[in-house]
Amino acid sequence: MQRRGGVGFVTLCFIAFLQCLMVSSQVPAPHKSDLHWHPATATWYGSPDGDGSDGGACGYGSLVDVKPLRARVGAVSPVLFKNGEGCGACFKVKCLDKSICSRRAVTIIVTDECPGGYCANGRTHFDLSGAAFGRMAITGENSQLRNRGELPVVYRRTPCKYPGKNIAFYVNEGSTDYWLSLLVEFEDGDGDVGSMHIREANSNEWLEMSHVWGATWCIIRGPLKGPFSVKLTTLSTGRTLSARDVIPRNWSPKATYTSRLNFKL
Repeated sequence: MQRRGGVGFVTLCFIAFLQCLMVSSQVPAPHKSDLHWHPATATWYGSPDGDGSDGGACGYGSLVDVKPLRARVGAVSPVLFKNGEGCGACFKVKCLDKSICSRRAVTIIVTDECPGGYCANGRTHFDLSGAAFGRMAITGENSQLRNRGELPVVYRRTPCKYPGKNIAFYVNEGSTDYWLSLLVEFEDGDGDVGSMHIREANSNEWLEMSHVWGATWCIIRGPLKGPFSVKLTTLSTGRTLSARDVIPRNWSPKATYTSRLNFKL
């Protein structure tokens, strides 16, 4: 499954290696989700009824084109993207013009960053897929709402929900016994990741992984010996989950390994 395009594989691995060496091991202090509505602005991108762009700065790749992410993707400004640690967070967004906007909010998942334009200068902004943007309209007014361009909206954090899915770990291309890189998928609840650790076979020591870019975490050490247990801590509330021996001894790059658990909502 293709995960990311536009960057040469050798270049990407080299950049990730350097970032993994330089990144600080400090974990930001967790903060609780806020259920109050806050003001922001919103635009849309891609085709009018489309799912948004393929891939994105979080590294989810082609996952954004299929359910449960399909048509729920959104790019956010740096204040919400948080250098990639905001990846996977879920928000409810709704517009306020009663003449064209419905009362319902659309739920989106952070999959990308919009660093410039509408998203510059510290603004809180959502750049939604055409489909997600249009769903904020009253019945029959989807196209007219999209024609408005930039809209004032309100937003709030909401728990992520992936019915029937357990947390999965995608092993990024280029991973070896000395450089292991993982991406988290289908995390219920907070959706974001503040820290990740792995534990090797026959070991009691949790090894801290470093945040590289987007939703990608890595560790340089070796030789690493599987099977690996993975422990992740959410950025928003500091909740912790451990998946025992989720990545097998004979793991391989570009493979996804699904756990038997998820955060309880």
